[in-house]
Amino acid sequence: MSSTSRNGSAWRSTSSSRARARRRRVSRERKRVSRNHLPLISLLAANAISMVGNVVAMIAIPWFVLETSGSAARTGLAGFFTILPVVLAGLLGGALIDRLGYRRTSILADLASGACVALIPLLHATLGLQFWQLIVLVFLGALLDAPGGTARSALVPDLAAQAGMPIERAASAAQVIERGSRLVGAPVAGLLIGVMGTATVLWLDAASFLVSAVLVGACVAAPPARPRPEKVSYLSEWKAGLAFLRTDRLILTIVVVVMLTNFLDAALSGVILPVYVKEIFGTPVNLGLILAANGGGALLGALAYGVVGHRLPRRGTFVAMFVFASLQLWAFALYLPLPALLTVIIVCSVGAGPLNPIIDAVAYEHIPADMRGRVLGTITAGAWLAMPLGVLLGGVFTDQLGVRAVLVVIALAYLATTLSMAALPAMRGMDRRIPALGTT
Repeated sequence: MSSTSRNGSAWRSTSSSRARARRRRVSRERKRVSRNHLPLISLLAANAISMVGNVVAMIAIPWFVLETSGSAARTGLAGFFTILPVVLAGLLGGALIDRLGYRRTSILADLASGACVALIPLLHATLGLQFWQLIVLVFLGALLDAPGGTARSALVPDLAAQAGMPIERAASAAQVIERGSRLVGAPVAGLLIGVMGTATVLWLDAASFLVSAVLVGACVAAPPARPRPEKVSYLSEWKAGLAFLRTDRLILTIVVVVMLTNFLDAALSGVILPVYVKEIFGTPVNLGLILAANGGGALLGALAYGVVGHRLPRRGTFVAMFVFASLQLWAFALYLPLPALLTVIIVCSVGAGPLNPIIDAVAYEHIPADMRGRVLGTITAGAWLAMPLGVLLGGVFTDQLGVRAVLVVIALAYLATTLSMAALPAMRGMDRRIPALGTT
């Protein structure tokens, strides 16, 4: 054999060995990346299952009350006792979440909430279920479930860091899960109730909480124990969370913004839109189309932000989102034809979709790891606390002023919020990116 042939064979052998080595390195890297992403993916999947379960419960339980009692007043009372515990748990339960740890709280909350849901059809089918017993179970189920959602939200920054994912992308993924669960959960609940009956749906709902707990327990590793100050009372920890909110002007501003926008949005969706659709279009089908356009557009906006959000300036993007939100309200006030209105709603909802992911990303970075339960819980409580008041006052002012006038007032309120976001010095802190590290 000539030396040229031998050299060629040796070169091909060396090249083949290098290619195999590269393939092995790529394979190992993919496995490592997959392992690092698994906890975050599992957490988001558990959150999706739990949230769909919550949406199903919010529809199935009032329907169950209506079926078994025939009373609209009792149905409304049951709905009230699904909201009140969320506010109480957010205000008072945050310190407990920080003490127990986020992973443990998520698991225990899902198991406890699932047990409360399961007891409703179980007692109804066996011993009988009095209305006051149903209210107790509804109250306890919501009270025990709320800390689970806060705990899973508090886990996102650490798992995103473990996966090497920008916090904006992780926050967007969490928001996509939340919005998607709302879009999917309601029609799924209605379909299942119609096909299987309310009691069977409640059993399935209870099982969904169990699946969520198993996912977190099996795929999210227990964090290392961290030292805690000795002899610190629960009240002191709760006060420390409130003190942080008072001293961090950026987070405090965000809390006020969340409360204000939820107040306005609750008035819009809870009262003004139904009256608007009835007056202008005369059919509830169009209300469904409007809500679907809004929800679908916001979902697309959150998805888009997950792809490019880490490259965008937060403060400028945040202000632009409020511009889109206010433009949508002016479209309602102009009484546009339905096709034009739906087009504007979709475009504006896509534009405003990143609002919550930006808020979450900033909160994850600024809130200390050992305070996330308290601070995020307080933000959630503030958001929910403003909603019933928004619905109440929205109804009063719509009766007194008319739909168009109230829409203009809400649009002006959004405009004022937009201008304040651009002018407040505290909002400049949005663009200072801080690593959201620390495991709890």
